[in-house]
Amino acid sequence: MLLDGKVALITGASRGIGKAVVELFVENGAVVYANARKEGCFSNIKNKKIIPLYFDVTDSLACKNAIMQIKKEQGHIDCLINNAGIMKDALIGMVDMSISKQIFEVNVFAVMELLQLAARIMKKQNNGSIINIASIVGEKGNSGQLAYSASKGAVTAMTKTAAKELAPFNIRVNAIAPGMIDTDMFRSIGDERVSENLNNIGMKRLGTPEDIAKTCLFLASDLSDYITGQIITVDGSTII
Repeated sequence: MLLDGKVALITGASRGIGKAVVELFVENGAVVYANARKEGCFSNIKNKKIIPLYFDVTDSLACKNAIMQIKKEQGHIDCLINNAGIMKDALIGMVDMSISKQIFEVNVFAVMELLQLAARIMKKQNNGSIINIASIVGEKGNSGQLAYSASKGAVTAMTKTAAKELAPFNIRVNAIAPGMIDTDMFRSIGDERVSENLNNIGMKRLGTPEDIAKTCLFLASDLSDYITGQIITVDGSTII
C-alpha cells in the first residue's frame, strides 16, 4: 500500500502502459483518475477507486476542468503521470509537417499544459510527484523516427527544467524512458520488425507495461522523495 491516501491522474489510461499503471496504483491504495479520449471505454470497471475522466489532452479547457474536478472532489492531487502519446514514423524527407504538429501537440504541448496545471495545485500543498513518459529514442535517437524522437527529447528537457523550478515546493519531476515495450503501439511496426528488434535487447525479451508501471509506482511513492530531475531508462539493456 505504497500509495495509500494518494490521488493520481493518469493520462492515456485505457490500454498498454497507462492501464497497467492504473491497476498497480489502485492495488497500492491510490485513488486514480483515469483519462481516455473514447467515451465509455472504462464502463466495465467497477472499482470505486478508479474514476474515469474522458477528455482529449490537447484540449486546454478540458485539461483545466479535469484538474479542477480532482481538486474539488479530493482536495488534493499527489501524482500526475503524463502517459498519453502518439507515434508516427517516417524517414527524413518523408516527414509530413501536419503529422509532426500532431505529434508535438500530444507528446509535448499537452504534457507541458498538464504539468503546469497540476503544479499550481501541488505548490499550494507543498508536495507532489509528476512523472512524464519519455522514450529511449528521445535520448539516443532512432532511424525513421525524426518527429517522434524530437518530441520525446523535448519531454526530457522539459522534465529536467521543471524539476529545478519546482524543487523548492517539494514537487518532484521525473521521466521514464521506456525501451521496446510490448504494447499495441509498439506491435504496430509489424511482426518482422519486432523479431529483428528482439536481437538488440540484452535481456532477450520485450518489456511489459508492468515493468513501466512498477517504476511509476516507485517515483509516485515516498520511497523516491529525494529524487527529482531524473530520466530513468527501462529498456532491458537495449542497443538502438
